[in-house]
Amino acid sequence: MEMAPTLSGGKRNSSSPPAFRPGLPVVSIITVVYNSVHLLEKTIVSVLDQTYPNIEHLIIDGGSTDGTLEIIRKYDHKIAWWHSEPDKGLYDAMNKGLNAATGDFVWFLNSGDLPFGNETLSLIFSKNSDPAAAIYYGDTLVVDSGYKEIGLRRLRPPEKLTWKSFKKGMLVCHQAILVHRSIAPGFNLTYPHSADFDWVINALKKAGGQEGRKAIVNTHQVLCRFLDGGQSKHTIRISLIERFDIMRQNYGLIPTILRHVPIAFRFLWFLLRHKRF
Repeated sequence: MEMAPTLSGGKRNSSSPPAFRPGLPVVSIITVVYNSVHLLEKTIVSVLDQTYPNIEHLIIDGGSTDGTLEIIRKYDHKIAWWHSEPDKGLYDAMNKGLNAATGDFVWFLNSGDLPFGNETLSLIFSKNSDPAAAIYYGDTLVVDSGYKEIGLRRLRPPEKLTWKSFKKGMLVCHQAILVHRSIAPGFNLTYPHSADFDWVINALKKAGGQEGRKAIVNTHQVLCRFLDGGQSKHTIRISLIERFDIMRQNYGLIPTILRHVPIAFRFLWFLLRHKRF
């Protein structure tokens, strides 16, 4: 079978590379996509509609064959950089985006996910801007396939977030956290369904270890509109096994087992009340 070619484009490849406003952090928004022709354009437009001036949008495509590349090429002159080639899955593509990023912060918004509003980034850096911040985090609004609001995510961000907070589960999803690129780890491909859980814990560990740094800032904002039905929902059993192993490695076996009693209770209670998880 013939492999899809490696392709790339965007403003980096042109004679007019992106220009950024001095004095403000640059945010690298990374979107990974594979055969998502009906969703990608909505994500691209939502990023272009941001009022914040210092954004580089990177799109990493896994070699799509459904028309996704035509959508990407449509916005070639507005996207900072895009790359298309076969990959080893979602988190391999996210690693490629991380390696290509040049901004101060990285923010992962997958195809179909959107910033909460047009001023999301502007509000972050006007209300919470701290030159010593390593991480900004917030809440997540879940939406259905028609982008109607379902409700806030079942697990809510705590007032103060550390790597130990994740003993209670993934309280902040990777679409609602901006990580300084200097501390952003790579995604561990050992966990093909839950590497984001591992990634956020490791980022929080690094942030907490920064001397003289007000490391982790709660924006008190909803940061993203998360499209319901992501990879972890389609592979929920495998994903939960991976998350258990990640928690075991970070918090120990016995504490992880004990923690899963209230986690399971809260999960079932939420499922019964809201008919979703």
